Amino acid sequence: MDKERLKKQIEFIIEIDKLKQIYRQTLLMDGSRQENDAEHSWHLALMAMVLHEYSPKKDLNITKVLKMLLIHDLVEIYAGDTFCYDEEANLDKAERELLAARQLFSILPPDQSQDFRALWDEFEERKTQEALFAASLDRIQPLICNYLTKGHTWVKYGIKSDKVLERNFIVKEGAPDLWELVEEMVEDSIRMGILERD
Repeated sequence: MDKERLKKQIEFIIEIDKLKQIYRQTLLMDGSRQENDAEHSWHLALMAMVLHEYSPKKDLNITKVLKMLLIHDLVEIYAGDTFCYDEEANLDKAERELLAARQLFSILPPDQSQDFRALWDEFEERKTQEALFAASLDRIQPLICNYLTKGHTWVKYGIKSDKVLERNFIVKEGAPDLWELVEEMVEDSIRMGILERD
């Protein structure tokens, strides 16, 4: 056994436990409290297992999708969670997260560091169908949370329907069969008065 390799792996495992302390703007679906990043990532991975049939790519590499979803927010341990509708905070988000990725993944042994970084880069670039599908789920999950919590985040920050549709537009490419669900939830939210039309 390579003790130095194991030491690095355990160090990484301890470090990523901090993801449980990164809280998002989104509430849990029952509205009881804010969701943390670890819960968000776990939820997305299970969503991928349940909904993968809605990918336009029939030979979707679901294992790769699951890996991307489980690691895509790890960088927020160092970069923090950037609220998707905060235009100012998003200006340097890519730079902050890139620095965080270098720092975090370098804890791992070189081969695993390279693998994790490649998966994170693929998710961020959104060029493969696996990355597009993963990103689509990453958009749909908070949409459902907001829908079920009477528009909590939308109301709190005055988010209008065009911003919600713009944010979720990637679903049209990554999981086009689910785009109708997005549109229906937005329209129903407007009708219920929990989301304002522009």
